[in-house]
Amino acid sequence: MKQILIACFAFFMLVFAGLASAVVDLNAATQTELETLKGIGPAKAKAIIDYRDKNGPFKSVDDLDNVKGFGKKSVDKLRPDITVGGAVAPAPAPAAVHAPAVAPKPVPIPAAPAPKPLAPAAPVAPH
Repeated sequence: MKQILIACFAFFMLVFAGLASAVVDLNAATQTELETLKGIGPAKAKAIIDYRDKNGPFKSVDDLDNVKGFGKKSVDKLRPDITVGGAVAPAPAPAAVHAPAVAPKPVPIPAAPAPKPLAPAAPVAPH
């Protein structure tokens, strides 16, 4: 039983280690995601986002050297943990779906049967 618990613990540690070492995209990362990088706190994470907002997406990891608080050494330390993906654009608003203006087809209504002629009235006796 003890071996099973140790094996489960080891498995979860490996999974967690894999998640913790995920590469962060400088063009898509949130401040919280940037703060997961070693050596990046709230101020540096905000500086990255501010630079990205002002200058557009990073074209290469080396562009991080242009952000205040980063130099070549810090960029080289972070290089294995960061990447530069596509530009981040706000998600487009979903297009409104407009149904074509088509009048509904009329539903045929069966014709009412012709009324039967009334029988002639019976003569009324005088009072």
